[in-house]
Amino acid sequence: MKRLMPWILALAALWGNALLAQSLAGTWQGTLQAGKELRIVFRVSTTDADNLKAVMYSIDQSPQGISGAVAIQGSTVKMSIPGIGAYEGKLSADGNLIAGTWSQGPEPLSLNLTRATSLTAWAIPEPPVRQAMPADADPVFEVATIKPSRPDERMSILVTPGGRQVSTAVTSLSDLITFAWGIHPRQIVGGPAWLESEKFDVLARPDVEGTPNQKQLRVMLQKLLADRFQLTFHRDRKELTVYTIVPGKTGPKLTRNDGDPNGLPTLGFRGLGSLFARNANMSDFASLLQTLVLDRPVVDQTGVSGRFDFTLNWTPDESQFGGRPGDAAQRTSNADVPPDLYTAIQQQLGLKLESAKAPVEVLVIDRVAKPSEN
Repeated sequence: MKRLMPWILALAALWGNALLAQSLAGTWQGTLQAGKELRIVFRVSTTDADNLKAVMYSIDQSPQGISGAVAIQGSTVKMSIPGIGAYEGKLSADGNLIAGTWSQGPEPLSLNLTRATSLTAWAIPEPPVRQAMPADADPVFEVATIKPSRPDERMSILVTPGGRQVSTAVTSLSDLITFAWGIHPRQIVGGPAWLESEKFDVLARPDVEGTPNQKQLRVMLQKLLADRFQLTFHRDRKELTVYTIVPGKTGPKLTRNDGDPNGLPTLGFRGLGSLFARNANMSDFASLLQTLVLDRPVVDQTGVSGRFDFTLNWTPDESQFGGRPGDAAQRTSNADVPPDLYTAIQQQLGLKLESAKAPVEVLVIDRVAKPSEN
């Protein structure tokens, strides 16, 4: 009988956690004091694998929900929202209150959540209807201005909601080529020195209504570069030292995005070594790493399809971000310093970044000129 007791206790604990997970499903809401009052809503539900997931809404800021993961340990509830922040709290004995904190910056903020009913739940605004550009459209930029950048600006490539305007800041022609064709700067062969040294701001408007998908956006930029920079090239193949992204031993740890599978991804940095991604596939992730972080092309060999929301936090070294190692130790809200990039990708995403040599396609510049007048 004594030998059975540990098994009985373990089964009871597992059964208790399963019941707790089921009881947590529903709508939870509370007000965050962040300079002004922000109403926060979490909708918690179960996945096909009987895990919990949450969709977070900040209804005073945006009607758009952001998916995240939920973990339960005893009465402690943790909800992680990729690219945004994390919530941790204690579930009350009656199961109707979670007292906790929201962490998004250096100081956690108090956020107590109450279980909402159909009568007490706050209404979530309907998102604006954004018409997608027809899939068979072959758009061009009907209006485009290109001017030298101011030195105090920061590099960016942005598409406004609805897709009516595309803008870039502090982008070299090399930056624009790598974005337009999804390649690394090392895959550009030839061309004058100003290809990388001179920076431009671009403001352009498509000639077709609706939000372009990623392919349409790149095609428009390719046409713009051919027209305004007189860019011509031919393709070749060259063996280069690359990084490959492959599955880790435990498999990918990624939160699937249930939004528009053809929508534009959102990827960026909250600081050097603090990456967030929403509605992004593995090719998008590889492209961001090779464009802004690493010193060589990155090849996606994960075999993972679909779009995901995730964050990645690591301590950069001198080989990354063009030799700017960053200040990851100061960015953290506790004493823990994030691991290096390779360890972080394996631990946080369930993937591996490996060095290899492989033949890759290169663009050989035949002709290019500084941009024509606006």
